[in-house]
Amino acid sequence: MCGRLVLKMNFLSSFCAAVVAVIALNGCQRFRPEPLSAARGAAALEPRSLSDPRLKEFLEKNLDRDLNEWPLTRWDFGTLTLAAFYFHPSLDVARAQWNIAKAGVISAGGRPNPTIGLIPEYSFNPPGGVSPWLPSVTFDVPIETAGKRGHRVARARELSEAARLNIATTAWQARSRLRTSLLDWTIAARRQELLRQQQSLQEKIVAQLEQRLRAGTISSFEFTSARIALTKAQVEFADLSRLAAEARARMAEAIGVPATALAEVTVDMDLKFPPESELISSEIREKALHTRADILAALSEYAASESALHLEIAKQYPDVHLTPGYQWDQGEHKWSFGVSLELPVLNQNQGPIAEAKAKRAEAAARFEAVQAKALAEIDLGAASYHGAEANLMKLEELLAAQSRQLSAVSAQFKAGAADQLELLTAQTELAAAELLRLEGNAKAMQALGQLEDAIQRPFNALSALETNPRLATQTQNP
Repeated sequence: MCGRLVLKMNFLSSFCAAVVAVIALNGCQRFRPEPLSAARGAAALEPRSLSDPRLKEFLEKNLDRDLNEWPLTRWDFGTLTLAAFYFHPSLDVARAQWNIAKAGVISAGGRPNPTIGLIPEYSFNPPGGVSPWLPSVTFDVPIETAGKRGHRVARARELSEAARLNIATTAWQARSRLRTSLLDWTIAARRQELLRQQQSLQEKIVAQLEQRLRAGTISSFEFTSARIALTKAQVEFADLSRLAAEARARMAEAIGVPATALAEVTVDMDLKFPPESELISSEIREKALHTRADILAALSEYAASESALHLEIAKQYPDVHLTPGYQWDQGEHKWSFGVSLELPVLNQNQGPIAEAKAKRAEAAARFEAVQAKALAEIDLGAASYHGAEANLMKLEELLAAQSRQLSAVSAQFKAGAADQLELLTAQTELAAAELLRLEGNAKAMQALGQLEDAIQRPFNALSALETNPRLATQTQNP
């Protein structure tokens, strides 16, 4: 009798062990270490350049045309934006966050596993000749009720959609940073040209005044004022080299490459303005309030909070546990079948439901705040652009007036009615007006960029950002 019992115990133990082993080994993944190294990371970042052949493929795909010249000798805002989408690490982070959210959908869809238990029993006072051992096996099969799994999956999918939309928001931020730094670089380069011209004219004026000072026809005050103006121009011109270098470094950071990658690159930025109808209208304004990525992401987060509330309400209804079992009792095979569930008598999940309702209200308030912020940004961008445009028109009028003044003085100089100092002064005043016009142009372009960031008109390259373009091209071209 004891021998049969031992065999039965061994069989049940082996059976349970085999079941556990098969389940554990079926589809299990193993840990694969991927250590990070600061030195290796730096070694990967330093060689980045705009001559990357995979960048060429990315540009051709999104520009929908072949690039016969590579590497490009001249870049513009559009091509540099694509380069930023290709290189910038912030987009890698946004894509990684989306992958986490997508993995959350898999987790939310998982079903609870059944459990198995081996419960050997031992009797301390069995009848004579009867084995004290009574082996048994029990199972627990959980069954979720009230659609809890569906609500979990719905919530995870909405959060995944919000994370996907965040990639577009990150791309707009990268584009905005690039535009700002590129504008700073362009304006610094053009100011250098104008200041070089102004400095040359100021030096000639100082030379003329110095001769008159020696001749005693002017006071030292007039000469000193001219010298101070020349010194200011020299200091400002010298500082522009620093500003241009800083702007280039910021532009490299906005693209995601080292500053050395832009050393031999020529960049053109068009400072012309599109028609006002392309910038802002009631239709564009209304569309922006429905299509901006951050607004759509806030909507997805609100939908996720609704699903979370559904889930907490569903948790009022207890899950069912089926508990079949088997026992070998003194040669008798005994089967049992049970059902268990939690009795919701002391609480009906009121606390989590209240929290979920509050979080839904918070998500609704956050959506309204995001939409209100977008509306304020559009209005502010439009106001800034209109103000900068009006100021630029006045500066254009001033420049035209100074140009006419120079023409008149030039005619007088040819006729002998004006001397060289008067001509140089008129030329200097025109150069100063050109500098003012350039500053006004820069402010108008900044306002235009601010308006574009607020409207966030969709552009084709955003659809190509959901996968890492560097990894994608490596896969296509191993």
